[in-house]
Order: sequence, then structure tokens, then C-alpha cells
Amino acid sequence: MPITLENVGIAVRDIEEAIAFFTDLGLTVAGRDTISGPWADTAVGLDGNHAKIAVLQTPDGHGQLELFEYIHPDALETEPALPNEIGMHRVAFQVDDIDASLAIAARHGCLPLRGVATYEDVYKLTYLRGPSGILVMLAQDLRRG
Repeated sequence: MPITLENVGIAVRDIEEAIAFFTDLGLTVAGRDTISGPWADTAVGLDGNHAKIAVLQTPDGHGQLELFEYIHPDALETEPALPNEIGMHRVAFQVDDIDASLAIAARHGCLPLRGVATYEDVYKLTYLRGPSGILVMLAQDLRRG
């Protein structure tokens, strides 16, 4: 049975802030909506589920992020995940120019956790905290011209 990855969903404090960050990095808004109702309660497993959502598309057309900001029930604040904690905690992007991407991230107040590393002259990569504490990995393939 074939399977494809539809998207990665991320709950955020402020959907507009998150959209601005990811669109500045190069994603585009594929759609926006506000969802609620019995179907949403059933699908998500939360009574009274009401959220603003936005789907963002990568330029290559193969990846999507679904961002959601809860209106009801109230969003629960947690500590941002550390890179070594079990569970889903980061989204990774390959970029053409890591320095340009980091300059964009910095305009949103998002800086590398420690710096930019080079892995065997193959990749330059870094982790940074994006909006709502999301761990974002940026990687530049040094083998590409």
C-alpha cells in the first residue's frame, strides 16, 4: 500500500508570527482557514476544537507545514523540546544559502542554538529556535554548486 507524507502539523502561539517567519524563509501559503465543529472534534479528539490553520508549501512542492493556533480549548504552554528529548521536536529544511537564511531568521529574533557546523565538507547545518520555540534545522548541501 503506497503512503505519502501529507504535512507536518505544528501548534503555535501566534499564527501570523509563524507564517511571517516561514514565508520569509521561502515557503508560500497554500491555504488558510478556521476550523471547528463536530468533524474537527472527532478528527482531533478535542471537544470544542476551534483553531486557525495555515498550510505552507515548500518551493519544490514536496513538503508542507500545517500551522495551527488554538482558539479553543486554550493552548497549553510547554517548555520547548531539547534536541535529545524523545518525540517529535524539529522541522528541517535544505537551503541554498545558509548565511542568507540565518539573516532572515535573525530578523525574526531567531538565532542558532550554538553556531553553524560543517559536516565532512558535505553540509553546513544549524539548529535554531523559531516562533513558539519550534526547533528548526537549516542545512546547506555544499556539494551543490
